[in-house]
Amino acid sequence: MILTISNATSPATDLGFLLHKHPDKLQSIDLAVGRAHVFYPECSEERTTVALMLDIDPIDMVRGGGRNLQGRSFSLGQYVNDRPYVVSSFMSVALSKAFSTAMNGKCAKKPELVDQKLALKVEIDVLPAPRGGESLIRQFLEPLGYQVEVEQHMLDEKFPQWGSSKHFSVTLTQEVKLSELLTHLYVLIPALDNDKHYYVSQDEVDKLLARGQDWLPEHPAKDKIVSRYLKNLKSLSRQANRLLAPELEDQESHEAMPEPAVVKERKANLHRQRLELAVKKLCESGASSVIDLGCGEGKLVRMLLKKGQFSKIGAMDISYSELGKAKERLHWDDMAPRQKERIDLFQGSLMYRDKRLAGFDAAALIEVIEHLEEDRLQAFVRVLFEYARPGTVVLSTPNVEYNSLFENLQEGILRHDDHRFEWSRKQFESWANKVCQNHNYRVEFFTVGEVHHEVGAPSQMGVFTRGD
Repeated sequence: MILTISNATSPATDLGFLLHKHPDKLQSIDLAVGRAHVFYPECSEERTTVALMLDIDPIDMVRGGGRNLQGRSFSLGQYVNDRPYVVSSFMSVALSKAFSTAMNGKCAKKPELVDQKLALKVEIDVLPAPRGGESLIRQFLEPLGYQVEVEQHMLDEKFPQWGSSKHFSVTLTQEVKLSELLTHLYVLIPALDNDKHYYVSQDEVDKLLARGQDWLPEHPAKDKIVSRYLKNLKSLSRQANRLLAPELEDQESHEAMPEPAVVKERKANLHRQRLELAVKKLCESGASSVIDLGCGEGKLVRMLLKKGQFSKIGAMDISYSELGKAKERLHWDDMAPRQKERIDLFQGSLMYRDKRLAGFDAAALIEVIEHLEEDRLQAFVRVLFEYARPGTVVLSTPNVEYNSLFENLQEGILRHDDHRFEWSRKQFESWANKVCQNHNYRVEFFTVGEVHHEVGAPSQMGVFTRGD
């Protein structure tokens, strides 16, 4: 099976820089069921084409992952099938492995190319699209701005009475960022094929969110894409749709927060707004190194990785299992070595002095302190503000006054079972000002989420700056 990507934006050879693959070299990548080969059929200033060819071994496919192939209605179906000859979920894995740097929007030698829209053309010789065909292909791809050309293949040209197959030749053209094109292909190829070679579990939800969060929520066929990508498993599809839906409230814990009675629509969920504001303030601080304390599943770390400003990113959590989830969401095993060098993931507690916390320009604690016992906050303050002493600390915590707007949340009940306390705006400001007075910092306060005229915003943030 083969997929080609052509660039017609001069100088077209920039495609090689973006992909981190030299046009004069044939490069091969090992897969679980064969190998992927990257080469350039043509390379000039006017037009450059890269080809990704998969050499799939049917025997290895059965031994390694064939147990997950479905729909084989005869005894040799797991050996005799279209998998080695069509662009399928194998191609998504190969795209991720071969072009991971480009897919993540990184280009070391020419970083300005990352945000440049290129005149790109994708050609797929054989793409399966069962239960939908050409209309499904167009339904998935045209809303993303692609000009789509589709040609359906006959089952056998010698026997036209047998009719048409589920296989299509597809050509896509558009001026688009290469990173966006690769993420579209990564998600939509297996969604169109709907016949995965791998076991679909929670990991696939995480991968879908990582690759689709920037464009999938607004796609008119979102629900169908999610369902087909996750092999029509309803529980996983519901979970993915819930996390992708921009109107949903804060999803930061395993329990959904009740929707405020006065707020019916959200452009982004509350947790996303916290993270975006945190990233903005960290960037404005001028820091080149930052540590996420209480990093959880690594959502903030993933956002920081997209900012070239941060050459060193630390991430600490007390939960080993959360750090494991963070690695999965970061696709640690497939991450480029240079990206891994930027990250330091480790287990630790905010209650004890730790030399690993020292030396960072900035620190972030997003909805963390309310999980600590209130009478132990002084120990945390000393660990961070007295010993580690980063130049900037970005810290957010819920505003308890806003709880009155949540339906079904009784008075005096905290938003989540794991919260040990929740502060009013006055309490938070009083605590923050005392920290600054005792440890030579100054603080600015910001709101997170929609502000109610009486009770304020659902979350509050303090940005602490060390006074030198």
